[in-house]
Amino acid sequence: MTDAPASTLDPVTLAVLKGRLEQIVDEMDATLYRSAFNPTIAEAKDACHGIYDPLTGDTLVQGANGLPIFVGAMAFAVRAVIAKVEKEGGLAEGDIFIFNDPYDGGTHLNDFRLVRPIFREGRLFAWMASVGHWLDIGGNVPGGYNPKAVESFQEGVRFPPVKLYRKGEVQTDILAMLEANSRLPMSNWGDLNAQLNALDLGQKRLLALLDEYGDATIATAFEAFSDRAEALMRASIAAIPDGVYSFEDVLDNDGIVDEPLTVALDATIAGETMTLDFSRSSPACQGPINISRSTAVAACYVALKHVFPDVPANAGCLRPISFEIVDGSILGANAPRPVAGYTETILRLIGVVFGALAQADPDRALGGPFGTINALSIAGHRGDGSRWVMFSFFGGGLGGSPASDGLNHANNPISTATIPPVEILEAAYPVCFTRWALRDGSAGAGEHRGGVGAVYEVELLTDADVSLLGERGKAPPFGVAGGKPAAVNAFFWQTDEGEKSPPMVSKITDLRLKAGRRVRLETPGGGGWGDPFARDPRAVARDVALGFVSLAQARADYGVALTETGEVDAPATRDLRAGAAA
Repeated sequence: MTDAPASTLDPVTLAVLKGRLEQIVDEMDATLYRSAFNPTIAEAKDACHGIYDPLTGDTLVQGANGLPIFVGAMAFAVRAVIAKVEKEGGLAEGDIFIFNDPYDGGTHLNDFRLVRPIFREGRLFAWMASVGHWLDIGGNVPGGYNPKAVESFQEGVRFPPVKLYRKGEVQTDILAMLEANSRLPMSNWGDLNAQLNALDLGQKRLLALLDEYGDATIATAFEAFSDRAEALMRASIAAIPDGVYSFEDVLDNDGIVDEPLTVALDATIAGETMTLDFSRSSPACQGPINISRSTAVAACYVALKHVFPDVPANAGCLRPISFEIVDGSILGANAPRPVAGYTETILRLIGVVFGALAQADPDRALGGPFGTINALSIAGHRGDGSRWVMFSFFGGGLGGSPASDGLNHANNPISTATIPPVEILEAAYPVCFTRWALRDGSAGAGEHRGGVGAVYEVELLTDADVSLLGERGKAPPFGVAGGKPAAVNAFFWQTDEGEKSPPMVSKITDLRLKAGRRVRLETPGGGGWGDPFARDPRAVARDVALGFVSLAQARADYGVALTETGEVDAPATRDLRAGAAA
């Protein structure tokens, strides 16, 4: 089919092309999920694909299933490859770059990126990229989440952008280095091949679409998509009253020094533009909860997509946004500052964006989500001497909103990933989950309460080393518009002297446990939205019946009294609420 002039790209054609392009990326995601060896990708879907601008690296197309934080960060990854090519030259068809550098377009060392140029008649048309969380890439702690790391060298091996394929020929020396730097090279080998297959399929599908519609038509559609996203974002910002809206929150500690660290935002709305100024945030810390500037910007992208869900997800939505991030701060860290726990910091960053914009527009306010992935690593040797490493993340409650209660036992707002199923974890590793349940009383009270967290208890079937890199053990998820905070995070393990918990509250490593011992996570709920005394007493009674709220919480937090049969005691409830109002 010959190229259609730009003027003929009517809304229907643009909608068709948008769907076709997104389907390509969705199919790449599905290919990776179905063929990866590692449950963190295959089951939890800790991965993403996208199509990127040939000159700027800007995000052009993302799918519906990829990890949103990766979508934003991958634009910086593609730019890192573009910069390398501009400096060194030598780009050719069949090239594929691989790297995991967290300071140059990455997030943390476990996330390996593959970037591939797509050529048409000898001309670079676009870039395709794939990223997935590999299970182990060396470092002091199996699985990479080292709570005591003070340098990235203690977190794993770091690869700058290098060519894994040159003109279609694999570079076996790169494969040898990857194999030598992992406790589980076969798992990584399977994930790598799955990513390569996804890129092969994506290129095949995109070239077929270009053959059908023509290069100029697709390029024009890319431009139209970005312009549309920019226009909608500008309109969304313009609907917010001008002003400066400030919010801050804290991280428990960095795993090294037991002192809180601040993530602070001053958001300025001026007409149809927004400035997100994080200058008041803490300096970079010793421990592994720093993030790079590119990761911070990607996290803002995710937060804004939650606040403005109707804005299309591509680079155009960031055009009206400017960022102030201090170089060398906890949000703008440089090598070799450790970054393994980047997930904890971006969750706090997303939360402060929610908090600041809640002040600007309460109708868009969201209570704080549970705000930690609780990166739990358990590793040991099987009876035959083979090594095993279980890494997983866990759920909690999301914040209440103007429209509804928060989700129970959900995943964090950084992702569309799923919590790995207990059956998969027990089948893959010598562990037994003795409890996997909702955590009663963990939700923040509100007219729309937060979601409830969860309780996970794991029994070890072999001797094993345990480490945890989590957060929200001290500062709870916040409520908004009068809502209350949720319960904090907690972690315990069994000893001969009884249960113990970490001195750093949410972080522990070098924990060696015998077979038969158990560890238990109790994750936070979500913050509440609105005055709890405005909640329908019948909804409170239902929460009590389900075990989400205790009788004591019903009276103290909601001003609701119940009869012995669990019905609302209307006169006593009126008295409780009237007394609180007085």
